[in-house]
This record gives sequence, C-alpha cells and structure tokens, in this order.
Amino acid sequence: MPTSRISRVNQAASAGGVGVLPAADLRGGTLCVMDLTVILGPMKGGKSLEMISLLSPLQHTGIPHRIYQSARHGRDTAVMSRSGGSLETLKVHTLAGATEGDVEVIGVDEIHMFTVDDIAVLGMAVRAGIKVVVAGIDLDHRGQLFAPVRALFELAPEKVIYRRAVCDVCRSLDATHTQVLEHGKPFIRELAPSTPLPDDGTYTYEARCRRCVVLP
Repeated sequence: MPTSRISRVNQAASAGGVGVLPAADLRGGTLCVMDLTVILGPMKGGKSLEMISLLSPLQHTGIPHRIYQSARHGRDTAVMSRSGGSLETLKVHTLAGATEGDVEVIGVDEIHMFTVDDIAVLGMAVRAGIKVVVAGIDLDHRGQLFAPVRALFELAPEKVIYRRAVCDVCRSLDATHTQVLEHGKPFIRELAPSTPLPDDGTYTYEARCRRCVVLP
C-alpha cells in the first residue's frame, strides 16, 4: 500500500474514531501496514453500530473498500444497527475472492457465520497491507468460541473491541452470551462443534448474562 494510500486510510479512520493505522513493517523493502480490528460480543451489544462508526466515513472518500456479510444471514441485506445507520454489504458464501481487485479496506459482518478457511483469507489480506475490520458473535449456543473467532485470535489482531448488552432476563448491563431459543425455549440440543445457526427466523435470540444463560 503506497504511503499516500496509508495517509488517506488514516484520515478516514480518524474521522470515524478509529485512530491511525499501526506502525508500518518493512518486508523485503516494501512498506506493509498490518491492521486487524475485531468487534465481538453477544446479540444486541452494539457491534453493528461500532462497525458502522468505523467504516461509514469510507463512503465519502475515494478509498476502495468492500463490506461483506454471510449469505446465511437472512435477517438484513446490510449492516443494520438497532440504533440507526447502515452499511451496504455484499452477500457471499465465502471470502475466497475478497482480496481480488483494488481494495484497501475490507469489512466483514457476522464473521462467526464464515469458516476457518475464510479467516485464512483475511490473514493473507492483513499481511498484504489491507486494513480488515470484522464483527460478530464470539460465543456459540454452548458458551464456547466459534471456530472462526478462535482463528481470528490466532492472527493476533491489533485491536479487539468487546461489547456487552442488556440482559433480556434480569436487565443487567453485563450480558455476555447469546441465548438461542427454539419455540421460546433455550436451544440445548447437541450440534457439531461451533455450528452457526441460521439467522433467518428459524430461531430467536436473546442477550443474557452469565447468571441467566442456559447452556447445554
């Protein structure tokens, strides 16, 4: 990424409250800026609002960027915040082609719905100097990290933003889990590890604190 591009991305990032990109790394005489920001938390925690605040300034610049969302996510056609605001997204089944063409910033919503192979693609993007911002739920219905989220941590992100929500049961401010409900009752059936459930109306979801969540 040429120095002029780094400056432009920094300006847009500062406008959105991100701050400047981390220090550059010189590899083989080539300037390589590596930056991975991860936004995690339960449902209703404000992850989408955080992503919108970080990436929406890019819409008013000439910086080439793309924002992806899993095709499995059927609830919205864009990154939508419950507090208002949205970002247009590309619905995809895989991130295999995410780095193709001219792109300086990649955003990925609902990252837990992708695969470990998709995370490897993002790792290559970061090493190539593309700024990557992702958001998603960290814990599955068993209270364990989704495999793609675990793979993200193995990339050693420069910044991790963790959001909590209001518990839908006791109304405390420290909801950390997403309770999956099937016909109004906690979903506790055993699934293959780290299986992302569809967000298409089949199940409903609540934010719950550690005291109120029901785990298998």
